[in-house]
Amino acid sequence: MLQFSYGDEQITFERLPRSEGIQRVLIKIHPDCRVEVAAPAQADDNEVLAAVKKRGRWIYQQLRDFRQQSAYVTPRQYISGESHYYLGKQYLLKVLEDPNATPQVKLLRGKLEVTLHQKSTAKVEQLLGDWYKVRAKEVFAKRLDAMLEQALWVAERPPLRIFTMHTQWGSCSPQGRLTLNPHLVKAPRECIDYVILHELCHLAEHNHSERFYRLLSQVMPSWEEVKARLDARAGYYVLA
Repeated sequence: MLQFSYGDEQITFERLPRSEGIQRVLIKIHPDCRVEVAAPAQADDNEVLAAVKKRGRWIYQQLRDFRQQSAYVTPRQYISGESHYYLGKQYLLKVLEDPNATPQVKLLRGKLEVTLHQKSTAKVEQLLGDWYKVRAKEVFAKRLDAMLEQALWVAERPPLRIFTMHTQWGSCSPQGRLTLNPHLVKAPRECIDYVILHELCHLAEHNHSERFYRLLSQVMPSWEEVKARLDARAGYYVLA
């Protein structure tokens, strides 16, 4: 871990390797305020620090924005009247108690209705979580098929897994399996498409090299703007 001071703040970051021949330093700020810096292996730590310090103001502002965002995101209580997200839209949660009804979740007239035998925060959370996973499986499969039409370098449909991750929207294994976070189904369709395309690009380029970003930019020229929108709302989608 390396660190530097900006104003009254001590900023710590993790240094990661970049592909050989790539000279540019790549800085990534995560919504949980982790800072990662990918730098050429031949650059010493002082050179990397100097490059990162030049972006100090931007890093400081990004960290401040993410902290302010997390301050406004309150933990879910899973009670009627809360806002929950699906495909980028907000829905009010309505919890209904009915001893004779089958426990279920319905998206109905702008509301997420959860029916259960007896009101229980844990049970509402479980039912909603299961509903999101089912929807995620359906939505992601359709969007993967749509994105494969653009990903001409992919010879056959890769296997897709839905798995909850704390710091990633998606990943691509060395064997070519895509994994997507079910919380991503709360984001707008364009954000889902970006994450899928990002992972499909890894089937051609297995790291974040210049060639990787050139490929991503070819199939989604607006990816940086879309990524910024997704990052800005990450706390709401994960906690809401």
